[in-house]
Amino acid sequence: MPISALTPEAAPAQKDDLIVVTAPLPGATVQSPLVIKGKARGNWFFEGTFPVVLTDWDGKIIAQGYAKAQGEWMTTEYVPFTASLSYTLPAETPYRTGFLILKKDNPSGEPQFDNSLEIKITL
Repeated sequence: MPISALTPEAAPAQKDDLIVVTAPLPGATVQSPLVIKGKARGNWFFEGTFPVVLTDWDGKIIAQGYAKAQGEWMTTEYVPFTASLSYTLPAETPYRTGFLILKKDNPSGEPQFDNSLEIKITL
């Protein structure tokens, strides 16, 4: 089915022609381990990886790790990536909404080079 025929919630998350996340889709209900797939421009990576963070509804980090390039990342073209995050959601968590944050790797630490894609999901 072409993306244009999908509802906005079912379309892959993307940002500025830099990164596209095909799994999980925005609004999806996920479970541990959370498998993340997509493609990003080579300059989103550093040494073939970039940080991935899973937070609960109020921003508390419940898992973090790195997405890994599945090909040559030293390019300006799209490079497929995968990541997996294992987590345990505390039983007392009042809301099941969470956020998956994919961060452009920024080894310089300079704020002007920061970038990220945030995807709302259900835990």
